[in-house]
Amino acid sequence: MTDAAVAAADSGAEPAIVESRLKLTEIFHSLQGEADAVGWPTVFIRLTGCPLRCTYCDTAYAFYGGEWWTLESILHRVEGFGARHVCVTGGEPMAQRACIDLLRALCDAGYQVSLETSGALDLSAVDSRVSRVVDLKTPDSNECARNRYENLALLTAHDQLKFVLCSRADYEWAKCIVLERRLHECCTVLFSPSHRQIAPRDLAEWILADRLPVRFQLQLHKQLWGDLPGR
Repeated sequence: MTDAAVAAADSGAEPAIVESRLKLTEIFHSLQGEADAVGWPTVFIRLTGCPLRCTYCDTAYAFYGGEWWTLESILHRVEGFGARHVCVTGGEPMAQRACIDLLRALCDAGYQVSLETSGALDLSAVDSRVSRVVDLKTPDSNECARNRYENLALLTAHDQLKFVLCSRADYEWAKCIVLERRLHECCTVLFSPSHRQIAPRDLAEWILADRLPVRFQLQLHKQLWGDLPGR
């Protein structure tokens, strides 16, 4: 308990409420480019910071900097876009403890909320109303050792599991993980080619040849806007 809280308790007064704050890189309005909400106008809340350094990362600009926002100011900004879908992303949003508060507040406000996360951190406290899009790291990402496999047991039909594939070796690794753990039976599994590393057609042919129970995914926003940040 802080000194202020102790003083308030001693005086019989209500303790002051310390509002959650989060460090944000940006808030913007675009089309969702991935997962089950693909194509929907969506407000993206990009939190600053990430403990991972994936080889294919396209948001390294969110590793540092950012500005502090209160929950109230975030919700006010989101409301101004008039969209019903909200995606909390990063960086790695779960690296900020107050992300849990943000997700709950967005759900309480009536939004359709998704969380884009690496799954390297514990997801057990995430509000059950949130659609968790978990990016399980492949060997060629150089962050495979960071995977928290305990998170897989938390996934439901409301969630999605994503593999960003950089090579045929990544594909074979992901295929084994999916089939051995029967991951397709608990949630939608997405196979996505790493931009400019695997030809999308090649990945599509591999999936068809192996009759995998996974969903092929291309990043819609890359097709529309290329590598433009904030899209």
